[in-house]
Amino acid sequence: MTKLLCSIFILLLAVTKVAAQGFEVYGILENYKGNIGETIKAPIKLRNTTDKTLTLVVKRTNAVIGTTQRSYMCIDNYCFDQKVDDFTLKLEPGQTFNTLQVVLEGGLVSGESSIRYTIYNRSNANEYVEFEANFTIEEKPGKQSIYNSKYITLHDVYPNPVSDYAFVDYKLLSDRVKARIVIHNILGSIIGEYNLPAQENKVKIRTEEFNSGIYFYTLYLDNEGVMTRKLIVKN
Repeated sequence: MTKLLCSIFILLLAVTKVAAQGFEVYGILENYKGNIGETIKAPIKLRNTTDKTLTLVVKRTNAVIGTTQRSYMCIDNYCFDQKVDDFTLKLEPGQTFNTLQVVLEGGLVSGESSIRYTIYNRSNANEYVEFEANFTIEEKPGKQSIYNSKYITLHDVYPNPVSDYAFVDYKLLSDRVKARIVIHNILGSIIGEYNLPAQENKVKIRTEEFNSGIYFYTLYLDNEGVMTRKLIVKN
C-alpha cells in the first residue's frame, strides 16, 4: 500500500462516522488518553439505517498493545473475555445501539496502543466498516508520597476507587528492612499480602474478586504497621 493510500485510510478511521450500505458506526475519536493503571473506555455507536433487522458481527482484527495491557469489548455492564475476538449484535430497523465500548486496561508502562475492528453484516459480508481505536497511555501526573522515612517512600494507591486491580508505587531506600502491603476488610481480616522487593518500584493489587465496599491497606516495615489508608472497591 502506498504512503498516500495509507494516509487516506488513517484519515477515514479518524472520522466520527463511517457508513456501510445498511448501518453506520459513529462516535469514534481520533485518540483516547489515560494514565498508567487506568481503564480507558471508548464508546462506539451503531445505527441500523434500513427497515430490516440486521445481525452484525463485531470482530477484532488486530491489537498492538503492551504486554501488561488488556483489551476487550463491553456491552452495558457485561465485558467479554479478552480472548474473545468476535461476537454478534442484532439491531432492529432504525435502532441505534449506544452501549458498545472498546476497553483498554492501561497496564504498567506509558506508550501508544491501537486496536482495530471490523463490523459487518452477517447476511452480506460486503457490507462492512473498519475502524481503529488509538490510545495514548501516560505517566500519572503529580504523584505525591503518603509515607516517607529513611527506609521507604510510598505513593498512594491508584486508581481509587478500583474495580479490578490497583497499583502502589514505592522506592525502598534500604535493604535492611522487609516491606509489605497488607489488605484487610473493615472487620480487620487479612485478605491479601504483597511484598515490596527492593529491585522493583511498583506493586499490583488485584481486587477483581473482592466484594464492593471499603477496605484498608497497611504498610508494614519488619512486621510493624506504620501507615494505613482506605481503599474503595467498586465492582
